[in-house]
Amino acid sequence: MANEGKKEVEEVTQRTLDKGGLLVKLYFDMESEKQDDLQPLMVDLINNRLLKTPGVVYCVGAIDEPMKLKETFSTSAQVTALFDSLWPLINVMFTFTPAGVEILKPSRDYALKQSELQTLLLNVAQISLEYNNYILSRILKKEDYDKIQEQMKSREELGKRLLDKKGQTADEKK
Repeated sequence: MANEGKKEVEEVTQRTLDKGGLLVKLYFDMESEKQDDLQPLMVDLINNRLLKTPGVVYCVGAIDEPMKLKETFSTSAQVTALFDSLWPLINVMFTFTPAGVEILKPSRDYALKQSELQTLLLNVAQISLEYNNYILSRILKKEDYDKIQEQMKSREELGKRLLDKKGQTADEKK
């Protein structure tokens, strides 16, 4: 019975890799003043947050026993995760900020179509914009923040116009 489960996981993994997926090992670390908080928090990260992230096919993790530092406790986890494409992995890197990542498969070069690379870069820019917006909203005076918001709206409109123009150009080439 265990062999059937292992075979099924291997088949899912191979099908996903064949379609552009990635199998990676993610390394997480966490500190807390309370030793008993660490493992439940790490389990929640793996089972309730990481596993439920769009594009994560599966993930399994091993959590180390917490150890005492000077004034806090620390634990780490190694999580093997299968992603259906590169973008969900990048999203996880931004969202959960693991301490490290190791790409297990594919072991060959990873190729992106031009449209996939463009989408990836636009998504990275969007995450960066959201992160900057979050930071700026916490440190700027309201009037300065409002001014930047207006600039961002103008930038967004420009981006939409450029994408529309690119789409029209592509249609004209057909």
